[in-house]
Amino acid sequence: MPFRVSRTHHPARGHDPLVVRLTSGFRRFQQRWYHDEPVFDRLRLGQNPHALVIACSDSRVDPVLLTDSSPGDLFVVRNVANIVPPYVSGTTPRGVCSALEYAVKHLKVKDIIVLGHACCGGIHALVAGETRGGDDEFIDQWVALAGKALERARAECPESGEAELARVCELWSVRLSLTNLMTFPWVKSRAEAGLLALHGWYFDLQSGELLEYDQEKEGFSVLVGHPARHERPAPGHPSARGHGPGR
Repeated sequence: MPFRVSRTHHPARGHDPLVVRLTSGFRRFQQRWYHDEPVFDRLRLGQNPHALVIACSDSRVDPVLLTDSSPGDLFVVRNVANIVPPYVSGTTPRGVCSALEYAVKHLKVKDIIVLGHACCGGIHALVAGETRGGDDEFIDQWVALAGKALERARAECPESGEAELARVCELWSVRLSLTNLMTFPWVKSRAEAGLLALHGWYFDLQSGELLEYDQEKEGFSVLVGHPARHERPAPGHPSARGHGPGR
């Protein structure tokens, strides 16, 4: 029997409050992008994102919201602790690797952004290690891929407490993912040919700043400063509504 979709509208009345909230948000999305903007007239024909963003699954760091992007602007892959594993041919497929391959080979993005962040639960799990306890089946194996970042953080801050060590490890993890990206031959060849640029960003939840990794200086610098230093957007400005127009 073929799969069929009922076109009978069922009001949200009596639904779980979360369902009501999310469906109300979806209606606002429809009003914004299906009525006021011709964005999806173009997107129905295919996607041509500006960049691939490799971000954490953390609910506080949605890259589309953080960059005030529009539908179709970013090709996004998210996982615990924004980890990029090193390239190993013929291994069991990983979601981040397939997304990376599709973005580079097929969508031909010109930029890849590794977006790390403060207060990352995955990195904290890595730092806590055996002292954390619990019986997780997959998390420990996954965050262990960032083990070299923890080694560098410990070498750099041997006397630091767990919180400071985690922050340093978060930064090193971004650097490690950038290094691992260059182990993929089709990333390396395009980057060396000047066809692909790699960026390491770090969102500091505590200060609101956005940091950027500087390859030449081998350190992070402020890309976007503290929000208190910026003027508040005027009413009606796209950023005041939380949505920006497509580029």
